[in-house]
Amino acid sequence: MKTAICDMLGIEFPLLAFSHCRDVVAAVSRAGGFGVLGATSHTPQSIREELRWIDDHVDGKPYGLDVLFAENMATAGETDVTYKSLAQRVPPQHAAFAQDLLRKADVTLTTREVREDAAQPFDPGQAMAVLEAAFEHPIRLIANALGVPPPAMIEMGKRHGVPVAALVGAKEHAIRQVNAGVDILVAQGTEAGGHCGEVTTLVLVPEVIRAIKPIRDVPVLAAGGIMTGAQMAACMAMGAAGAWTGSVWLATVESETSEIFREKMIEASSRDAVRTRCRTGKPARQLRSAWTEAWDRDPASPGALPMPMQTLVSENALRSADRAAAAGNAKAREMVTYFVGQGVGLIDSVRSAGQVVQEFKEDFLEAVQRMDDLLAE
Repeated sequence: MKTAICDMLGIEFPLLAFSHCRDVVAAVSRAGGFGVLGATSHTPQSIREELRWIDDHVDGKPYGLDVLFAENMATAGETDVTYKSLAQRVPPQHAAFAQDLLRKADVTLTTREVREDAAQPFDPGQAMAVLEAAFEHPIRLIANALGVPPPAMIEMGKRHGVPVAALVGAKEHAIRQVNAGVDILVAQGTEAGGHCGEVTTLVLVPEVIRAIKPIRDVPVLAAGGIMTGAQMAACMAMGAAGAWTGSVWLATVESETSEIFREKMIEASSRDAVRTRCRTGKPARQLRSAWTEAWDRDPASPGALPMPMQTLVSENALRSADRAAAAGNAKAREMVTYFVGQGVGLIDSVRSAGQVVQEFKEDFLEAVQRMDDLLAE
């Protein structure tokens, strides 16, 4: 195939796979797609380790990195905010509500050790340090997930000759991104897992393409609910240069998700992927669970805190529930959740990442052939 994305990234098939798992990233790139490692939770030291491993297992194929510079956080503009100093701001009622949910599920709250100087979640300074460390490796794309990338990130990409991508959920966001100088747009519909907007992919993709056309020629990747090659072909028929995918890789054998979560994905319908603030403080689509239901529907819920404080409430609690569920606690299993999009309703089995890429290619070709047959008639 020849699209603008194939040319920019040096790939044969414009299927981009976002994953927090290095194994998925390497497997997708080896199979002809383009793996993108989610680096939000990494430090410069840990990202070096991950990328060193990918370099050794990707067979020289290209891959990229996704970071998170959130434009609107409760701590925006503040300096030297540490994890522990931020934890002191969490209202007692929020911590108590989370602990009560765990108690009702017979789960013991355990917390991870945090250094005194450890950065707050989603810290912009740490994200920039991670990017700098990443450029010690042959990455071929950097992407920002929440808002316009800072000028330093865009300049870093230009200096290294690496395209800068940005995710958008509305045409207004797309116009801002193009004017800021990004090289690739990811038009992410509300069907997507993780942080997402309110506009459906089918509407958003052509809306973004139309909005940016008078400004500058920027390739657009379609994202949100894309689980098959036929869906990818449909988006490219609307003008997308390829697809950005995430949820489909959660059900692969290489994925970072637990066996219990994979089982729950197979059991779930598309309506079980709910958009809620209860994990990070910003609207993010994830699997419905006892945790999401309590925060969103229980009259006693204090409501989610703004980003990044809600993360301090949720991360240890959900990690504790995951461990308890793995140990056989049925009530804890009901709490297990993770970011996933509405495409979860199409997941019916666990496969290898390489197999998923191959199925995307075959399904894409079949869809294109169906369209050709319509014209032939």
